[in-house]
Amino acid sequence: ALPSLLAWLAVLLLGRARPADACSCSPIHPQQAFCNADVVIRAKAVSAKEVDSGNDIYGNPIKRIQYEIKQIKMFKGPDQDIEFIYTAPSTAVCGRLLDTGGKKEYLIAGKSEGNGKMHITLCDLVSTWDSLTPTQKKSLNQRYQMGCECKISRCLSIPCFVSSSDECLWTDWAMEKNNVDGRQAKHYACIKRSDGSCAWYRGMAPPKQEFLDIEDP
Repeated sequence: ALPSLLAWLAVLLLGRARPADACSCSPIHPQQAFCNADVVIRAKAVSAKEVDSGNDIYGNPIKRIQYEIKQIKMFKGPDQDIEFIYTAPSTAVCGRLLDTGGKKEYLIAGKSEGNGKMHITLCDLVSTWDSLTPTQKKSLNQRYQMGCECKISRCLSIPCFVSSSDECLWTDWAMEKNNVDGRQAKHYACIKRSDGSCAWYRGMAPPKQEFLDIEDP
């Protein structure tokens, strides 16, 4: 009868179900990561433990890693310091692993959970502080924020063109063999100019790329 048929179909579909794919993230320019985040801080992780964060729809406990951190500086976020960062327990489910012990400093961008807490995933901007370029560090204070109304579009292959005046083409992927940490990511910010248009602005250690618009905003 109908119930038996439905049960048989359910078993058949479950038998053909594929395991969940590993976490994957689209490439994003550091400025985009900054603008998309609720919180951007420089911090150290001093300890980590697994905690329960409620239950899923089936009543199973949701596990997360809780990092206790020492905030060094906040570039974007609430008035109060961030004390804890939460993430999924493994990279397969988009968790971001941090070294603990308080020796390694990170730039961390993520979503606010209020009350001195934030959440990060594998797709958020998390970099060791020492790996950032001087331009990236300087841009965290004001320059990235100046371009949050601009649109950064990834160019997959040359030639590519802007579709509007408030757009900057991110060509690292096309020009540097699929490298998302290229010259524009390291040395440029997309800034909104006085006429409302957007253009790449280069800071310290300027790359030698003739095709980029390097006019000051």
